[in-house]
Amino acid sequence: MLSGSMATVEKLQEEASCSICLEYFQDPVSIHCGHNFCRACITQCWGELATNFSCPQCRQTAQQRNFRLNRELANMVELVKQLKLPPTKEPEAERVCEKHREPLKLFCEEEQQLICLVCRESWAHGAHAVVPIEEAFWCPQFRKDVDKLERVQRREKIKKERQRIGFEFQQLRQFLEEQERLLLARLEELDRIMKWQKETVTRFPMEISHLNSLISELEGKCQQPASDFLQVNFLSVEIGSSSGQLQEPFPVARAFPHFLREKVPSFDRAKLSNVTLDPDTAHPQLVLSADGKGVRRGHEQQDLPDNPERFDSVLSVLGRDGFASGRHYWEVEVGVGGIWSVGVARESVRRKGRMSNYPEQEIWAVGHWGGQYRAYTACETILPLPTIPRRIRVALDYEGGRVAFFDVDNKFLIFIFPPASFTGERLFPFFLAGSPLRLCP
Repeated sequence: MLSGSMATVEKLQEEASCSICLEYFQDPVSIHCGHNFCRACITQCWGELATNFSCPQCRQTAQQRNFRLNRELANMVELVKQLKLPPTKEPEAERVCEKHREPLKLFCEEEQQLICLVCRESWAHGAHAVVPIEEAFWCPQFRKDVDKLERVQRREKIKKERQRIGFEFQQLRQFLEEQERLLLARLEELDRIMKWQKETVTRFPMEISHLNSLISELEGKCQQPASDFLQVNFLSVEIGSSSGQLQEPFPVARAFPHFLREKVPSFDRAKLSNVTLDPDTAHPQLVLSADGKGVRRGHEQQDLPDNPERFDSVLSVLGRDGFASGRHYWEVEVGVGGIWSVGVARESVRRKGRMSNYPEQEIWAVGHWGGQYRAYTACETILPLPTIPRRIRVALDYEGGRVAFFDVDNKFLIFIFPPASFTGERLFPFFLAGSPLRLCP
């Protein structure tokens, strides 16, 4: 029974100690995984981290710094400190009275401490009740304190287990919700593709008839004299629907991509806009040029104020001026390969934390990711482009709810998004610069 009590006390002392400083907890706090540390120890351990906060004990990470004061553990530590027990790991020969250098063989119930035979006869302890050290663990007050500490420890363990179960169920719930969202998005994309296929089957005979008419017209032109034939402007021939209206888009690398010149009436009278980058929105790792026209990814994160407009996890930046009406376009020089995106975003786009699919965040963009060119729809449409774009025109028709992208050098339409409702909110030029981007003059 004596060794069992000693083991219990040692366990309580261990539970009351911080695993970082190995001392009794000072101002104990609980972190995201349920483990406890001194507030000063965990604060110093995490240092200047902005994300990926790792538990020093179990290595479980969290995206945000989150800890709370553990009052129950603080109370338990105070009770443990009141147990004045001899160090169990020291040899028996070293357990002597510091004052009289005599072996500590008695336990004073009044002072709750070990004393020697000389102390027992002194005036300080002469009137106190004492018992041999072997019987000290059977003292009612001592057993009462140990029982109280054991109850506190059991409550703390139950609380930690509840926190662990709640955290695991929360993670599972988030995972299932994310899977549900992805599946619903894929179903919507599949429904859109099926509608497009149905429309295409209906439209193709009309397209073929229109192309046959064009072929007949060109064959007739070929029979004319050379002087008349050279006056034909082949690039003015519209390849598209016979009605002249561009239907619901798909990746626009259609037949004969090497000479395709797509006309999009919605952007015929678009105005060239002088776009400059807004440094207040730039991710701290992005470096902007002095003229506000270029952006690249730096080697390390800059010390910038964390204002509400700034992106803090996605390497993005917005244009300085937004649009709430009219037709506008601007052109961007992009590199070969790398990671980048260009397009437009609502003023209310999420700036903090991880960004999910672009359509849900109300961003309309195309870019290069994972070795492929993509349009950031719900399922990230892959764009089988006939040539590598080096200069991309971003065109916005605010009233028409249209956003389109053109290869300037090769003069063809890359992609056009389905009509959207911008609901009076301003739209800003959007750039994701994992590799260098530069706005054209």
